[in-house]
Amino acid sequence: MLDNIRVVLVGTSHPGNIGGAARAMKNMGLSRLVLVEPEDFPSGEAVARASGATDVLDAARVVGSLEEALAGCSLVIGTSARDRRIPWPLLDPRECGARSCEHAASGGEVALVFGREYAGLTNEELQRCQYHVHIPTDPGFSSLNLAAAVQVLVYEVRMAWLALQALPTKVEKLETTAMLNSQLATADELESFYGHLQRVLAMIGFLDPQKPRHLMARLRRLYGRSAVSKLEMNILRGILTETEKAVRGEPHKQGKSDV
Repeated sequence: MLDNIRVVLVGTSHPGNIGGAARAMKNMGLSRLVLVEPEDFPSGEAVARASGATDVLDAARVVGSLEEALAGCSLVIGTSARDRRIPWPLLDPRECGARSCEHAASGGEVALVFGREYAGLTNEELQRCQYHVHIPTDPGFSSLNLAAAVQVLVYEVRMAWLALQALPTKVEKLETTAMLNSQLATADELESFYGHLQRVLAMIGFLDPQKPRHLMARLRRLYGRSAVSKLEMNILRGILTETEKAVRGEPHKQGKSDV
């Protein structure tokens, strides 16, 4: 699906922006870059700004006209930061991402067109687009770097693609001790911990065994609703054990916190 979406940069004057755009595309899984009459390409600065996305730069097509860049496309969306005399169907970045992916999923070719750094797309170029997309920046500082604009739109394409594929938009990181951290402490392990905790609290004078009041009941409620894992239980028991040693004046062993 994403192979059906191309990014078209028209008349780019700064090669660094081409590299930045290539990096943004690779980050989001897009690879088809078309350059219309770039002022300086290929360029070492573009490679440097691409930060490893050199495969996108190497595969980029350089063409002499926007017409050539759009050949085969059945959906063309142009970026526009200025008000135009003739109203045109307008999308925001999220709508742009959704419409692009839906069209690409049906087999259609899509072009996201970005204009020159200093002037954007001309009226004639914008009239080649079915839709215009406007990034809602702060009106007090609306000027957006070309590569940053590409990043905004290809990010929305990525999010729409993930939704269509029913893929998660976030990936939980697993600890190296993931198995222990995913298993909850058992009832007997909790009881053993509560006995240990009560003993240590009495040792340090925090709990009076003759007048315990409701301290242990409150602590049971606290830990009970915390869904303590086996790994967390090991940490808690380790803290209690080291506290006992400290009270007895026994030497402390380093490395106990590595559980």
